[in-house]
Amino acid sequence: MTPRERVITALNRSVPDKVPKYFEVTPPVLETFKRITGAEDPAEYFDLEIRKVSFAPTQKATDFSSYLEGLPAGTTVNEWGIGHVKGSGYAHFVDMVHPLARAQSVDDVAEYPFPDVTEEYRWLHLGDAVEHWHRRGYAVMGWPPFYGGTLFETTWGLRGLENLLADFIQNEAFAEALLDRITALSEETAAIMAKSDVDVLVTGDDVGMQSRMMISPSLWRKWLKPRLARVIEAAKAVKPGLFVFYHSCGYIEPIIPDLIEVGVDVLNPVQPESMDPAKLKTLYGDKLAFWGTIGTQSTLPFGTPEDVRRQVKYMIDAVFFMMDLLLEVRQRAR
Repeated sequence: MTPRERVITALNRSVPDKVPKYFEVTPPVLETFKRITGAEDPAEYFDLEIRKVSFAPTQKATDFSSYLEGLPAGTTVNEWGIGHVKGSGYAHFVDMVHPLARAQSVDDVAEYPFPDVTEEYRWLHLGDAVEHWHRRGYAVMGWPPFYGGTLFETTWGLRGLENLLADFIQNEAFAEALLDRITALSEETAAIMAKSDVDVLVTGDDVGMQSRMMISPSLWRKWLKPRLARVIEAAKAVKPGLFVFYHSCGYIEPIIPDLIEVGVDVLNPVQPESMDPAKLKTLYGDKLAFWGTIGTQSTLPFGTPEDVRRQVKYMIDAVFFMMDLLLEVRQRAR
């Protein structure tokens, strides 16, 4: 199989010739990788089966000074107007400054200078980039140009998490206006990715904590589910066979059926510290592909190389192969 065939077979919940590989690394790990290997790109070095494409950086210069006052020296501001205070966080984490923290009304949302993510110069290269990787035999995943997640993380990055959660209860008109603005941009960029012929569209928001959800399932269903459905519908209207990947760290078991309902095909990272991947495979493996399942809080940072090999082999056996056989037996018995 080519790398792309291998990925598509796995995401179709069939058994490829071997399990495809993909991973991301933090900046400190990337520097360690470069020092040890002398290489620059882990994807090329390890010949990962899937490559990613993304929108070009903005060329728009926006003055956010009226939204961000008294920033410490060294603070950077991204195209969304979200400030990052350097040196105050652990490793690659930073403190955030939320430009709409003091906003009060729907008019404040209407007047905010959102980034130009849908301008042609931001995405015109995508088709050629996807074609390049397809010619080389690789699958391609598309990363939309949002802050962190698709809807929730970008919205609270602008507003502040505590403020947005309060808005869900006390200032619904504001929360609706801000989320709808982000959703509209997400719909447009998702359709652009689909038109560019990516194999996998990346979506997601961190809505899980270690053993429970960050917000109640009912709030998630009210505020995020219908908007995520619109984003996925916009992409699949352009490319019906597109795989939609949804990322959330932590525990999100209550909303997995909802994710399937709105068109999610691939769940990531299926964090074993918070959820049992084998259990989820038995429950949802006929509808979802599982991308991940290796502990990023346990095995990867603290295990030996042999621990990592052992855990990967266990997950391949427990989630990838044995459960596929179980599902096949179950389907034949129906």
